[in-house]
Amino acid sequence: MYSYIIMLSIRDPACEIGPVASGQAFAAGTLKPPSPPPPGAPLRERLQGLIWPLVVLLVLIGLGVLGARNVSANLAAAGMEIDFSFLWQQAGFDVSESLIAYSPRDTYAYVLLVGILNTLAAAAVTLVLASAIGLVVGIAMTSSNWLVRNLARLYVELLRNLPKLLIVIALYVALVRGLPHIKAAWTGPFGAMLSNRGLALPSPVIGHGGFALALAACLWLVGWVFWARAVKHHQHATGQRRPIALPVLAAGFALYAGLILSGLVQVGWSVPKLTGFNVSGGIGLSLQFAALVLALSVYHGGQIGAIVEGGILATSRGQHEAALALGLSRLQTMRLVVLPQALRVITPPLGNQYSNLLKNTSIALAIGYSDLLSVVSTSVNQTFRPIELMSLVALFFLIANLLISAGVNWCNYLFRIRGR
Repeated sequence: MYSYIIMLSIRDPACEIGPVASGQAFAAGTLKPPSPPPPGAPLRERLQGLIWPLVVLLVLIGLGVLGARNVSANLAAAGMEIDFSFLWQQAGFDVSESLIAYSPRDTYAYVLLVGILNTLAAAAVTLVLASAIGLVVGIAMTSSNWLVRNLARLYVELLRNLPKLLIVIALYVALVRGLPHIKAAWTGPFGAMLSNRGLALPSPVIGHGGFALALAACLWLVGWVFWARAVKHHQHATGQRRPIALPVLAAGFALYAGLILSGLVQVGWSVPKLTGFNVSGGIGLSLQFAALVLALSVYHGGQIGAIVEGGILATSRGQHEAALALGLSRLQTMRLVVLPQALRVITPPLGNQYSNLLKNTSIALAIGYSDLLSVVSTSVNQTFRPIELMSLVALFFLIANLLISAGVNWCNYLFRIRGR
């Protein structure tokens, strides 16, 4: 229909294409975007499209310079100056949890590193869980089962319309009130303990041979990549698909067992033990970390679910029918036909969700998790250096989000339709 409108508009200049029709025609490839001026065009014509961007850029630069001068003047009037030398002074305060060894005698720079690692750890775990939840919910929203479809839709509409801060506080209070006291902690196999102090799990301790174990892990990952490529080439050549995960896992187990039995690597286990009102040994997972990860996972899982649903619905219905006509099951159709095509639609908005997810980890301050914003808040109270510390926080989130954007753009480049 729209192609007929376009042909009619070419024959009759009085006929105009509406914005909806022209937009859909442009998406379909019927209309072409305006081409840039040819190399031999006049200078005025070539610079015409750069005038307003340059004006906006100059205005922004001017506002930035003006703001910096005002801040500098106000600091000078108050007898203060921007100085980052305090970063090498002793912090003098403790943090609730840390992925690396930390003591109050360490510097402010080191405690900022602790906060950055805690933030990245929470964001990484949340990213995986939210992506898994969103994938399942998005597929469920396109299900032919009325109950499954509407339950998934109810989940999405409920979770994404609640404040994130309310969700994280409610989950934290539920965990603190619902779990037993440390003296009556639930115990599991291998010494695992669960209480209102958190979850304690046994952790491996490498006695010697850590370098050999790391080298073996790198070789195993390289072998995994080569095996996956070999399976892909074999499938293209013969049409037969070989398993990937099972041989790789078996090879990894055999390699690990060989290192242990040969004595090159010595690995022990640290089992959690109750000592007074604390747990010593093993590895601990705090309730603050669990509440933050669960809250952001269910919240962003609903957002990602809506994105996945849109990507699936953007795939042509004929693709579903053709796959089913070839004898593929619904699961195979979704995994091999629909989702690979939906990735081209899903990837750009998914990058926005991942960026928002990283920034939303700052709500951990409300429940006492020692993320970057939490340690910076304590550091500001002790050093009275809010501008320096907040500028470092802004720089961290800027760099992290630029890396996320670059990764998403790279994935979008890989998923593009070849030839366009």
